Amino acid sequence: MTDPSDLIDFDSLLSSEERGLRDSVRSFVNSEIKPNIAGWYEKGVFPLEIVPDMAKLGLLGMHLEGFGCAGRSAVEYGLAAAELEAGDSGLRTFVSVQGSLAMSAIYKHGSQEQKQEWLPAMAAGEAIGCFGLTEPSAGSDPGSMRTFARRDKGDWVLNGSKRWIGLASVAHVAIIWALTEEGVRGFVVPTATPGFTATPIGSKLSMRASIQCDVQLTDVRLPESAALPNVTGLKGPLSCLNEARYGIMWGAMGAARDAFEAALAYSGTRMQFDKPLAGYQLTQQKLVDMALEINKGFLLALHLGRKKDAGTLAPEQISVGKLNNCREAIEICRQARTILGGNGITLDYSPLRHANNLESVRTYEGTDEVHTLILGQKLTGIAAFR
Repeated sequence: MTDPSDLIDFDSLLSSEERGLRDSVRSFVNSEIKPNIAGWYEKGVFPLEIVPDMAKLGLLGMHLEGFGCAGRSAVEYGLAAAELEAGDSGLRTFVSVQGSLAMSAIYKHGSQEQKQEWLPAMAAGEAIGCFGLTEPSAGSDPGSMRTFARRDKGDWVLNGSKRWIGLASVAHVAIIWALTEEGVRGFVVPTATPGFTATPIGSKLSMRASIQCDVQLTDVRLPESAALPNVTGLKGPLSCLNEARYGIMWGAMGAARDAFEAALAYSGTRMQFDKPLAGYQLTQQKLVDMALEINKGFLLALHLGRKKDAGTLAPEQISVGKLNNCREAIEICRQARTILGGNGITLDYSPLRHANNLESVRTYEGTDEVHTLILGQKLTGIAAFR
């Protein structure tokens, strides 16, 4: 499967196994997602019926070992993320929330009993998870969270609220992060627990084929065994966020590539002044500029993926990938829309849908500003967060 944007023979940098995984996910997206995504986006629904197919492809918790997970490499996970987001950001977000956030939290920090109870079912798509960190007044600064868990007669009792929690209204289990007298702790919360309420956020202009919710926790009583035993402090949720941020650097480039391909195809058939748009110098400059950034973005993602597989990837390097590739991808999608002219504002074509979605993607898992300050601290040695 040769990509029209590939000017550098990118496939030569991949193994046959990596290409095979990439191609199988692309085939799934082409046959099951792209014919339907405009309708799902317009109606504002996430197609839960595709979850079993994602599980069969091994996409849920695909980078984890054991417990029914596929045990794929970081590069393979990234390639899959790119293909999913070429379909729609909502699809990659589902895989990210399920695997990189909820499953990773249990895998990294949970007890053996928690892992056995939830991970096999989540890998099989039989249980859906969500990850509750962000709050109405605590987004980029999770340390200011107000959700609190207190001990009461051997139990934990949680009170507070969370916002923009992906999948919460359809999830079977929530990983909720809360302040305690010991510091920040994570809790495995079955969503059927009394006092847990998830309400989908409507009227979205972005990520419409996805689910984000407000979550209210009112005297949610949990046994001692519900707490994640192996981590205390913000390093717990941040370790999971880094998994998600890694996938985003690949996914954003998948959206950009799809937008480019839509513009390239359109420019070859749209006739203006007796020749196709593709025959004009201004159009060719747009196409070349987009293709160059797509190639560079994928090279960056691959380099960081190889480092992740080697165990040498530093957190600030994840910020490089997330910041750069989201920023470039949204510009590519906007530029692609200009080639489509007025037709580009309809759901008949993907670029503006991708651009709208990327407004969310560049915000969640760390805004441009947060990743800029992470890198600024790396360069100067001075923390400028406060």
